[in-house]
Amino acid sequence: MERAQALLIQLTERSPLLARLYALFELTKPEISFLVIMTAVTAFLLGSDRPLDFVRLGVATGGITLLSCGIATMNQYLERRLDGKMRRTERRPLPSGRLTAEVALLFGLTLSVAGEVILLFFVNGLTALVGAAAFVSYLFGYTPLKTKTTLCTAVGAIPGALPPVMGWTAARGELSLEAWVLFALLFLWQFPHFFAIAWLYREDYARAGIRMLPVVDPAGKVTGQQIVLYTGMLVGVSFLPVVMKMSGVIYLVAAIILGIYFLAVCIRAAITRSKWDARRAIHASVIYLQLLLLAMVLGRL
Repeated sequence: MERAQALLIQLTERSPLLARLYALFELTKPEISFLVIMTAVTAFLLGSDRPLDFVRLGVATGGITLLSCGIATMNQYLERRLDGKMRRTERRPLPSGRLTAEVALLFGLTLSVAGEVILLFFVNGLTALVGAAAFVSYLFGYTPLKTKTTLCTAVGAIPGALPPVMGWTAARGELSLEAWVLFALLFLWQFPHFFAIAWLYREDYARAGIRMLPVVDPAGKVTGQQIVLYTGMLVGVSFLPVVMKMSGVIYLVAAIILGIYFLAVCIRAAITRSKWDARRAIHASVIYLQLLLLAMVLGRL
C-alpha cells in the first residue's frame, strides 16, 4: 500500500493533469463514500426480491455514489477555512491550494445534481427525496453546527444513516420498518466511531473551533461514557434484523461475536482514554460494521 501511494505521488508530480484529477478524487472522501456505498448496497440486497435486478442495483449504486461524492465535495468546499486550521486536514486540495474553491463548488454541485437526476428518473422519487434530505441535512444542518454545539454529532448522524434507507427504497419503493432498523444501526454506530475520532484529534478540533464532545470534555470521562452507552445500544439494536427475519442464524452468530468484540474495545478506550485505544476503537468500528453487514447479507441467502 505504501509503495502504491509513493508511486502515485511520483506520477502526480510529473503530470499536472493527473495531479488535478487526483485532487478531485480526494474531494470525494473515498473512504467515507465507500462506507456509504457499502451500506446502501447491503440494504438493496436485503430489500430485493429474487431474482436480483442487477441493472437496478447498478443504476441505484451509481446515483448514490455520485450523490455521496458530491456531498463530500461540497462539505470540503464549505469547510475549507476550518480545514486549513487543522493538521489532519491542512493538506486537503482546497486549503493546500491544489484546487480553487470555484472548481470544488462546480464539481460538487455537478456530482450531486447528477446523482439526484439518476435516482429521480431511473430509480424512484422516494429514493431521490431521501437523497435530497441527506444533502440538505448534512450541508446545512450538520456542517454549520460543528462550530456551535456538541449536538452536531447527533445531527450529522441523521444524514449519515440515510444511505441504507436509500438502498432499501431503491429496491422496494417504500419506507418500511426494516428500513428504519437499518437507519437505527447506522445512526448508533456513528457515535462511538466519531467520538473516538474526535478524541484522537481533539487538539486539532479545538484549534479550528469545532465543538465536538471531546473538545469540551478534556478529561474524556463523558466522552468515554457516551462511547460505551451508544455501543451498548448498537449491539442491542443489532439483533432486531433477526427478530424481524431480515437475516438468519449466520447473522445472529456474527452479531453476538462482533458485538462482544466491539464493546470490549470501546470499554477499554473509555477506561484508558488513550490515543492508542481511541485509534483501536476507530479501526474496530469499521471492522464491526463491514463484517456485520456482510453477515447480514449472507444470512439472507
